[in-house]
Amino acid sequence: MSTPITIPAWQRPHWQASDERIVLQFYVFGKFGTVRVPSDGYGSAGLPRGVELTSHHHAALRQWEGYPLKGELGRMFKDDAPEAYRLAVDAPEVLVVRGTLADVGDTGYLRDTLGVLAGLLDIGGTAILDPQILTLFDAADWRRQYLVKGGAPIRNHLLILCDDEGPGRHWIHTRGMRKFGRPDLSLHDVPAASLDRAGALCQHLAELQALGARFADGQAIDVDGVPDGLVARLGGGMDDPQFNNTCVAFDWPT
Repeated sequence: MSTPITIPAWQRPHWQASDERIVLQFYVFGKFGTVRVPSDGYGSAGLPRGVELTSHHHAALRQWEGYPLKGELGRMFKDDAPEAYRLAVDAPEVLVVRGTLADVGDTGYLRDTLGVLAGLLDIGGTAILDPQILTLFDAADWRRQYLVKGGAPIRNHLLILCDDEGPGRHWIHTRGMRKFGRPDLSLHDVPAASLDRAGALCQHLAELQALGARFADGQAIDVDGVPDGLVARLGGGMDDPQFNNTCVAFDWPT
C-alpha cells in the first residue's frame, strides 16, 4: 500500500455555465477484496454523484463487444506498455468506473474519482486503463502520473498527439478533454518548423479549457509568429472516431 497523498481539486477561473457534459471512464484490473475502498486518505469522499463502479469477472468482460484489450487497440496497449498489459490480461477481476456529470466550476469530481482509483490500487488493483487518453498504466506508473505532491499538472490528464498529414505537414490533436467537459483540440497543416510552437500552443489552449475557458465558432486567437492568428472551428461529436468528443479545430496558415 502506498502512502496516501492528498489529491487537490482546483477552481476553474475561466468557467462559464454551459450544457456541456463531463465524461469519466476507467478500467481497474486486479483481484479485490470485499473491503471499503480507502479513498479518504487521498482527499476523496468517494465517487461523485453520477459516477458508478461496476464489478465484472474478467472472463465475462472479454465477451463484451467494447472490451478494450482486444483487436487493434489491445495490440497498441501491448506494444506501448507490455508489463501493464500482462498484469491487466492476467487479472481475474475488472472494476469499471464511469459516469457523466454536469459541467461545474471546480474539479472536486475529478479529485474524488482519482482518490477512489488510488484506493483501489491499495486493495488489489494492478493496472488502470484510461481509454480517453489511450493509456494503460501499471500501479506504479499510475501513481507517478497522478499522485503528485501539490497535484498532478493538467498536462498529465491529457494526451497530445502528432500525426503526419502530408509532405512536411503535421496534425497536432488532443484526447481527454471530456474529463473537463470541453472539446478536444485539433491543429491541422502544421509545418515541421512550427511543431514546437504549435505543440506548446495546443497544450496552453487545453489548459485554458481545463480551467473552464470555451471557444466560440469563428473566434480568432492571437498566436506569436502567426501574423493573422488562428480561427476556431467547432465540430466533431461523441461519434467522431478521431476524438469521441466534440472538437475545436484550427488550420495553421500555409
